[in-house]
Amino acid sequence: MRIKELAATRVRYGYRRIHVLLRREGWEINHKRTHRLYRELGLQLRNKTPKRKVKAKLRDDRTPATAPNDCWSMDFLSDQLFDGRKIRVLSIVDNFTRVSPALDVRTSYRGSDVCQSASKKDPLSACKRDPLRRAA
Repeated sequence: MRIKELAATRVRYGYRRIHVLLRREGWEINHKRTHRLYRELGLQLRNKTPKRKVKAKLRDDRTPATAPNDCWSMDFLSDQLFDGRKIRVLSIVDNFTRVSPALDVRTSYRGSDVCQSASKKDPLSACKRDPLRRAA
């Protein structure tokens, strides 16, 4: 059939565009019939199902903090000053005590700034091991 040939050469065209091409070629065909034939020939594109994203770390694999300064979490907070300038706050929180040993406010952050804020001697002095470790 001509519909199948047109659909094979023009893959991205739907039944409406195929119908226009058929009409230009002189075929006397109703748009409803074009749609029915397009569907029956299996040319109707399937809706793509979104891929499930794999979580970086499953919740079961995470080891809970068992003592103060055992494991910390980091997060950024953003706000805007009255004059329009934006500020960012790096918040480091102890997972066991829920106390924030470090808050660092800057207008912008780089990776080196985050490492510098996280490795300051004051909050880390009481740590037995590296609290910002990566869970294996």
